[in-house]
Amino acid sequence: MELKEPVLKVLNKVYEPDSLIEKPFKRIYMAFKTDAMGRPVLLFLGERVADGKIKGERFTRRLKMDKDGKVIKDHWEHKGKAS
Repeated sequence: MELKEPVLKVLNKVYEPDSLIEKPFKRIYMAFKTDAMGRPVLLFLGERVADGKIKGERFTRRLKMDKDGKVIKDHWEHKGKAS
């Protein structure tokens, strides 16, 4: 499974550092954790169940930087089901 452009557009923004952001996205629910720089690095997409968890898919972000802090590689990896 690959992330589409509308989802990537939301994920390419910078948010509050070291936090969990939860928001509805079209007909699904999205929750992501950010790193110390405020970039999303862990993503849950799917349906929100009664206990507050998201049942759906889980993704992680791979960021490779050079020694100057410039992003060399930015890739979202599908990690499987989230429950």
